[in-house]
Amino acid sequence: MGRIVRTISADASVVCSAIDGTDIVSEIERIHKTSAVVTAALGRLALGTSLIGFGLKDKDDSVTVKVNGGGPIGGMTAVSDSMGNVKAYCGENIVELPLKPNGKLDVGAAVGRNGTITVVKDLGLKEPYVGQTELISGEIAEDITNYFAVSEQTPTVCALGVLVNPDLSVRSAGGFIIQLLPFAPEECIDIIEKNITTMPSVTSMMELGLSAEDIAMRALNGLEPNVLDDFSVEYKCNCSREKTEQMIFSLSEKDIESLAEDELTEVKCNFCDKVYTFTRDEIVALRNKKKAR
Repeated sequence: MGRIVRTISADASVVCSAIDGTDIVSEIERIHKTSAVVTAALGRLALGTSLIGFGLKDKDDSVTVKVNGGGPIGGMTAVSDSMGNVKAYCGENIVELPLKPNGKLDVGAAVGRNGTITVVKDLGLKEPYVGQTELISGEIAEDITNYFAVSEQTPTVCALGVLVNPDLSVRSAGGFIIQLLPFAPEECIDIIEKNITTMPSVTSMMELGLSAEDIAMRALNGLEPNVLDDFSVEYKCNCSREKTEQMIFSLSEKDIESLAEDELTEVKCNFCDKVYTFTRDEIVALRNKKKAR
């Protein structure tokens, strides 16, 4: 079970949410059987999306973040609810690349840098909010930071990290997002900048034993921060047979007719790999139901 902690400055002008998502990224590796660099990339996207989702207002709100950078991973998608529970998948689960000169996984090369990051917020309105910006590094955290600055005009700092063991298990994974409200005084910005430049990487802090709360408090050090929220989060897929049936029903009559040619139709969820099986009779019943409408 992961953990998200949100802290707020004494004057309520700066908010920081931090996540310990080691269990979440471990579940990503278990479900998708990802190689090390894919675990790091998809894990970063999942944790970043979780942090964005946690900032949504209403319980039924959700956010989907898609990254298409032109790299060997292909497209990546993560979806979070307003409590930070998240699910994710990508185009290619196995990608092998040389390490960077500093010995770290080359997430930017795996994701690619020639593409976009798209954020879709379903806020219960008639149409979802959609924002999109160009990728600047493919390293995910920098791209999320740039997205908020350009698309939503919200001064933001995002840091994400995933440390993968030689046996491909996840040693640690976490991150944080700091956002300044429009009335934040200039001195707050100076303090945040100083804090960021003196903080180690997220995984380094976690290796030192810092919790999500410790990281969130440290990010706002000097601003008299207080803990605003503290919640458990997890990798959570809400797929079901009923939703899969609805998806099949939404297809065209021609497509459903095509499915009815087979004895069995199997539909696999991209997020959790669960397979739902429908017999020919069940598909025919859906076809007839659609014709009757």
